[in-house]
Amino acid sequence: MDIRIGKVTHYYNRISVAVIELEGEIRVGDQIAIVGHTTEFTQPVESLEIEHKKIETAGPGQEVALKVWEAVRKGDLVYKVVS
Repeated sequence: MDIRIGKVTHYYNRISVAVIELEGEIRVGDQIAIVGHTTEFTQPVESLEIEHKKIETAGPGQEVALKVWEAVRKGDLVYKVVS
């Protein structure tokens, strides 16, 4: 079962970083899935940043920057993969 934790608000393709507006909690080490019209992949969360400062965890209402393995688009949904 996957839990929706946010959506992509920006994507910086030169540095492969997505900005995600959170509705749930995310932490370094979580497995996430990003899904959209042309997007569908899973990856571990390797690092999180808020305003260029590294953090370990973030919660609802925060915007975090996250390095992604593939291109994403504004509006793509982010899910925490729970086994």
